[in-house]
Amino acid sequence: MLIAGIGNFFLGDDGFGSEVVRRLRYADEPRVRVVDYGIRGMHLAYDLLDGWDALVLIDAVPDRGTPGRVEVLRAETGDPAAAELDAHAMNPAAVFAGVRALGGTVPPTVVVGCQVESVDERIGLSVPVANAVDAAAQAVQRVVADLLRSRQEV
Repeated sequence: MLIAGIGNFFLGDDGFGSEVVRRLRYADEPRVRVVDYGIRGMHLAYDLLDGWDALVLIDAVPDRGTPGRVEVLRAETGDPAAAELDAHAMNPAAVFAGVRALGGTVPPTVVVGCQVESVDERIGLSVPVANAVDAAAQAVQRVVADLLRSRQEV
């Protein structure tokens, strides 16, 4: 299972995914790899070609709710034509399009996201988003435990 922190820490709360992956420890679990991809979308797309059973994306969620609210949702990997391939984008839809363009298959994907307060140019998370980092790390741990358990039951 691949756990991917994504986002741009130069854009305030968009750096949420990177901050959460710094809190995760899976050194004793060989079935899990944790990577801070930042804005390297093509790097993530290439890594997804390795045939992962599942992907957990950790990302900032566009401002459509209370800042700092953590959400866990299944990602729709979508229609291949829905997103254009962009080698420099870290939009999940563009990453998924990149995987397909490279001949791969996008694994089942869960997103652990946090509602942003601001993605203005600055380094550092807003207070409500910073306060949500530990809760998001715990949510990732629950998701991973559930996914690993379901893999053992198969």
